[in-house]
Amino acid sequence: MPRAAEPPGTPARLLDGVRQWLAESGAEPTPARVAQALREQGRVLGDEEVLGAAERLRSELIGSGPLEPLLADPSVTDVLVSAPDEVWVDRGGGLERAAVAFSDAAAVRRLAQRLAAVAGRRLDDARPWADARLPDGTRLHAVLPPVAVGCTCLSLRVVRPRAFTLGELVAAGTVPPGGDHVLRALVEARLSFLVSGGTGSGKTTLLSALLGLVGPGERIVLAEDSAELRPDHPHVVRLETRPANQEGAGLVTLEDLVRQALRMRPDRLVVGEVRGAEVVHLLAALNTGHEGGCGTVHANAAADVPARLEALGTTAGLDRAALHSQVAAALSVVVHLVRDRSGRRRIAEVRVLERDASGLVRTVPALRWGADAFVEEPGWERLRALLRPVDLADPGGARDAAGPVSGGRER
Repeated sequence: MPRAAEPPGTPARLLDGVRQWLAESGAEPTPARVAQALREQGRVLGDEEVLGAAERLRSELIGSGPLEPLLADPSVTDVLVSAPDEVWVDRGGGLERAAVAFSDAAAVRRLAQRLAAVAGRRLDDARPWADARLPDGTRLHAVLPPVAVGCTCLSLRVVRPRAFTLGELVAAGTVPPGGDHVLRALVEARLSFLVSGGTGSGKTTLLSALLGLVGPGERIVLAEDSAELRPDHPHVVRLETRPANQEGAGLVTLEDLVRQALRMRPDRLVVGEVRGAEVVHLLAALNTGHEGGCGTVHANAAADVPARLEALGTTAGLDRAALHSQVAAALSVVVHLVRDRSGRRRIAEVRVLERDASGLVRTVPALRWGADAFVEEPGWERLRALLRPVDLADPGGARDAAGPVSGGRER
């Protein structure tokens, strides 16, 4: 992979000298200051060379360095740096190598540390990793050597300023044709649900789109570890966790946020990602009149969601029987997303929750992915019954949502 070309007449060591001069003088990397720094080193360059050096230094000192054009590309969702000449991007079709590179491993480290500082996080030998949100919403994760072998590893998850609409997700193939009617009915019926899936399967994207369907008169309160949900809705309150400072004080956990959210009169309580003890407070809230709550959870399959919640509840001191009782009363539906081998994100299945003879909760397939429409599964009749209140409220389009999906089951 070829390295990014140096601006004409400005080798790396010369730029290092300019960088040091700017740091010592506290000057901004403007063309005039860069030209002055070059003169201080006994070098006189033409206008084109000075502008090239100024742009590169500006990008490195206050921008994202070689990654700037990638992060500005609206099709890019993830940018991953594994080595100075190993930069990967995801444009929705799987990872592909990008034609950009850093000058050396030190340049990757400098960028990671500067981005972490911008996000208010510490990243150094004593604290060799950071997980944070940049001011523009981009999710940052960085790991320094020697924990990351060889070179600093940098992962950037781009959060777009506008949420996708459900129609756009249908067009993109995330939702099958006609599946948007069922999802609209799910939100309108105020059913509590979880969106499950693996990393990068599109859970946050789908949940943001579904929250955009909530009535404008309802108040949505979001509790997130990193603020990524951006629903297109007029009344959203966003809460975000905070790490402890260097003295070990000031920690705000997701569990803290869920407790505070319950006191903020939410019509819809949303946990961006259920990953710990906050599951107990979320389930308690959904069992005390907070209908329509939702969130995301990491799971390999929809059938694994009860076990995943059980594991999270155990860490909070809730025994198995109590956890399953809470889940049975609090949640109705699981929407599971996958990323297929072509890199496309799509809804694999929709399941309903029910208790078995032993009292434990299990998921029952209701709908599964079909190229032309959702295909009905044994749990469809139960899901349709849960959606019936929407029929009464909206005899028009909502009746279509609770009506036949695929015209019959495939076997």
